[in-house]
Amino acid sequence: MIKIIWSDFASKTLAEIFEYHKDVAGKNVAHKIKANIFSSTKQLLKYPQSGQIEESLIILNEGHRYLVSGNYKIVYKKVNESILITDIFDSRQDPI
Repeated sequence: MIKIIWSDFASKTLAEIFEYHKDVAGKNVAHKIKANIFSSTKQLLKYPQSGQIEESLIILNEGHRYLVSGNYKIVYKKVNESILITDIFDSRQDPI
């Protein structure tokens, strides 16, 4: 059975996103954004290849793909029988 695993880096980034929105827009907005991000990743349990190929990471040859949730890009790859969320960032920013 496929499961979704969040890397430490992605988990930390999600916490920072939550804190930012909590401070700027309030706790309810922050919870909604976080819930939408988690909800977006659930489709990967049935359709792990449903995201688009992450062009900037092709050179790694690890099969990175991404989903978009609002303004956030969720980068992931399939590892054995799991989906590893490797990064999440505001798509309005430079990914470097």
